[in-house]
Amino acid sequence: MSDQVAVECRQLVYTFERGRKKDGGARAVDGIDLTVRAGEVFGLLGPNGAGKTTTIRAITTLLPTARGMVAVFGHDCSAEPVAVRRLLGYVPQQLSADAGLTGRENVELFARVFDAPRAERAERVVQALAAVDLTEAADRMAATYSGGMVRRLELAQALVSAPRLLVLDEPTIGLDPIARAGVWERVDAVRRATGMTVLVTTHYMDEADRHCDRVALMDRGRIRALGTPEELKTRVRAEDPAQSAPTLDDVFRHFSGRTLADAKEGDFGDVRRTRRTASRVG
Repeated sequence: MSDQVAVECRQLVYTFERGRKKDGGARAVDGIDLTVRAGEVFGLLGPNGAGKTTTIRAITTLLPTARGMVAVFGHDCSAEPVAVRRLLGYVPQQLSADAGLTGRENVELFARVFDAPRAERAERVVQALAAVDLTEAADRMAATYSGGMVRRLELAQALVSAPRLLVLDEPTIGLDPIARAGVWERVDAVRRATGMTVLVTTHYMDEADRHCDRVALMDRGRIRALGTPEELKTRVRAEDPAQSAPTLDDVFRHFSGRTLADAKEGDFGDVRRTRRTASRVG
């Protein structure tokens, strides 16, 4: 890990308008400051509706930066979106692999979309498939892949452009524990080999505890706590003596301050998209 900054957000605000109204919309991100260091695995955690995916979409230039500043390796996401896109790979929560193509064809498509140098494309596709242990299955239709293989294929799609920043939005949703571990084994192996920075959102606290160097707890559009998993556990012990051996799940509950009664569970579209993803990889 270095002192170089991979991602920087300063007073980032994003409000979704309600209908035709120009004000009074839903503020998904409420003035957050966030720094991700180059080479680290950084977890952005929080309840449904906390603003995590909106923040991710701003960082990946999929949403405009209406207020505040977002930069990736010093490139402003508003002023230099093309330069930013060339630096990152993105695995969204919803599936991006095409079941009607082979694994190799899926990765080749992303190599073209992300403008990998023409002379290097074939070798990059081979390397990306090898990195996620899909060489033998590369010429099978993606429709025949297991859930874990699909997620590893999407990881290969993100890696084919040799990104400096890998963004993973709920990368193991719907997977069984063995498949989840397989995805993380490949992420960790690539990170060790390349020094790549990883920014991940996940609801699996065991994954965040095991793999993240630092985590930020986000709720209602704001960062509520930030530090290493151990630092946040220590804070919980200090602030709540009843928690003698808190887990990261306890940290999550402590800093989000949510109960079952007031937790936001997402709208119908959120549930439908999540279930569709889980059913396709399950």
